[in-house]
Amino acid sequence: MIPNSLSILKLARPLALASLFTALGSACYAQMDTVVTNNQKIACAVKEITPDAVKYTYPGEDVVNTVYKNAVQKIIFKSGRVQTFAENTSFRPITSVKDWNNVTITSVEGEVKGLYKFGEVSSKSKGTTIYSSQERVKDRAYRKIKIQAAMLGANTILITNQRTEGNKYGGYFTSGSSAETNLTGIAYSNVIPDLEKFKSLIGDRKQFTAALRYKLGASDADVSIDGADEQFDIDKIVNDNGVVSIEGKLNGENNVHVFQLANFTNEYFSIGYRYKGTAYNYVIKI
Repeated sequence: MIPNSLSILKLARPLALASLFTALGSACYAQMDTVVTNNQKIACAVKEITPDAVKYTYPGEDVVNTVYKNAVQKIIFKSGRVQTFAENTSFRPITSVKDWNNVTITSVEGEVKGLYKFGEVSSKSKGTTIYSSQERVKDRAYRKIKIQAAMLGANTILITNQRTEGNKYGGYFTSGSSAETNLTGIAYSNVIPDLEKFKSLIGDRKQFTAALRYKLGASDADVSIDGADEQFDIDKIVNDNGVVSIEGKLNGENNVHVFQLANFTNEYFSIGYRYKGTAYNYVIKI
């Protein structure tokens, strides 16, 4: 059966409208700048790029918004020119505790603007004798605080306090003491786990099994790694100011009920938390 002219017009009309709206949308989008952050694309008009931030307005608005350059991957200008930012590319990924050496240390507060705050971290390292190398003691303290950050999935630490004491040789009436370094700081990251993707990955499951445990105590010389066979039950998953928190129960741990989602793959996810000065990270099988 050959369709008549009226039928053809009826069929063509919605297709033509759809094509028109697509063309209009593309044209409008092309007339705007696009700020690509770690978590979204912002269609806007870029007004100013300062030493530490990008200022922009949304279409049809006059209010100037600000996003720090640490959170910006690139800007695609309406002219087609692309500007990337070295501030963002300097951050390295943390996929497990073993990536602790990817953690960056800074004492400049401006370098963590725009990053996600993951929590407080601290470490202490002390020499075994009064002849211990002060530099090695200091390096061990920095290694431990990096490991703590990696346990939370963070890749940057802002050091807020550092106290270092050298070896003190004792006398007739006083005892000596070995070199010691104490560090405190705040762990940050330029990215956070994708909450919706994680929820989609685990589906409706509530019970899981932990396969591995990392543990680092305040007086431990290094992190310990042990096999685990503990049940982990999820009650709720929430976005807590940009950080993904899991409310649940870990078998054998009765004092902690909120855990931080550090990272995940298609095969596992890991959770981190601190209790009485000791940092923990459990690798959970999916």
